[in-house]
Amino acid sequence: MRATEVLESLKRRFPNEPEYIQAVSQVIGTIEDEYNRHPEFEKSNLIERLCIPDRLVQFRVTWVDDKGNVQTNMGYRIQHNNAIGPYKGGLRFHASVNLSILKFLAFEQTFKNSLTTLPMGGAKGGSDFSPRGKSNAEVMRFCQAFMSELYRHIGPDEDVPAGDIGVGGREIGYMFGQYKKLTHQFCGILTGKGQEFGGSRIRPEATGYGNVYFLQNMLKTRNIDIAGKTVLVSGAGNVAQYTVEKLIELGAKPVTMSDSDGYIYDPEGIDREKLDYIMELKNIERGRIREYADKYGVKYVEGAKPWFEKADIALPSATQNEINEEAAQALITNGVFAVSEGANMPSTPEAIKVFQDAKILYAPGKAANAGGVAVSGLEMSQNSERLRWSREEVDAKLHDIMNDIHENCVKYGKTSDGYVNYVKGANVAGFLKVAKAIMAQGIV
Repeated sequence: MRATEVLESLKRRFPNEPEYIQAVSQVIGTIEDEYNRHPEFEKSNLIERLCIPDRLVQFRVTWVDDKGNVQTNMGYRIQHNNAIGPYKGGLRFHASVNLSILKFLAFEQTFKNSLTTLPMGGAKGGSDFSPRGKSNAEVMRFCQAFMSELYRHIGPDEDVPAGDIGVGGREIGYMFGQYKKLTHQFCGILTGKGQEFGGSRIRPEATGYGNVYFLQNMLKTRNIDIAGKTVLVSGAGNVAQYTVEKLIELGAKPVTMSDSDGYIYDPEGIDREKLDYIMELKNIERGRIREYADKYGVKYVEGAKPWFEKADIALPSATQNEINEEAAQALITNGVFAVSEGANMPSTPEAIKVFQDAKILYAPGKAANAGGVAVSGLEMSQNSERLRWSREEVDAKLHDIMNDIHENCVKYGKTSDGYVNYVKGANVAGFLKVAKAIMAQGIV
């Protein structure tokens, strides 16, 4: 297998899907040597079977807004690979959603889920509908219309969606209720559910917590303590909020958060009281992060990202491609020695090269943010067994999973000079498990 030839073939077949091509290119170049150690992979054309999704589902979603106007959106589900378990991956409701973005996310999810060691395949879905500015009634009507089509393609042993950008506990609840009404079944069809109807403890916290746990493992390789370190965090949603919560708990100083309008910089640090305000602002009032700057009298930069501020650590927790080459170089210049991704593919290929050339600690999202889907897998287990584990039990399991992912990244990513290429390590470790499962199941 020659990675460049595979990429050129995919570009010809899918010419208008840049995010998908970017995600594939960042994986297959790092697994080329390992792939070619297994001639049986090439004989069965495993690389194309791994890159191209099993199934793409597209549908129209029609709903009525509060003024009585009929609205239409597109709905999608990309079922990428189920060689190691039922399809598993989030639903994203955002105006930017399209096939290219969902295909990249589903591709990444396949490897991320493999790294958790839990029996979950990779999928992703969503809609170009945005909950921003919509009433609860409008969000409910959209979710019910969306699920009225999606329910045909999912099931507890087939495909188990979760939340992602724009899909939190409110949206999961509305979709679960509609699935239950349509199928007459109460089952673990969605993860990220409320505590009252099958949700797991610390599921909302898991992606942010897990990223910080992975970061701690990286820092230990250089005998660095996270306490006292200044941290840049992007985003102000679920992942960013619980990333900041765990940083505060461990004695670090988060100084930034952001949303699509801009970012705030608080040099004194975001403490527990300030984070509580952000959680109420974002989760209940559905407000904008600039309101934090107005309340606390700190710097707010409109239309920008926080990567040009001074800090020790950066934790991108918003969306894809938010760190470009210029921003990456600024992070290095301003003293950042560790970057761990809470979002999916937030760094461009050029940015990743800057990080790796500088030999800083850099963890890709498929490894660092796998805590969310890991606890989703634990939620599935609890639903199947009709059990509910304590917060301490789930947190301990999350710790163990993130430790195992880190160990596998080091195993496959350590170079001759001792530097750990976490990108290669994560890609090879995730790839081998999926590839061996595909081979064992024949040409299907």
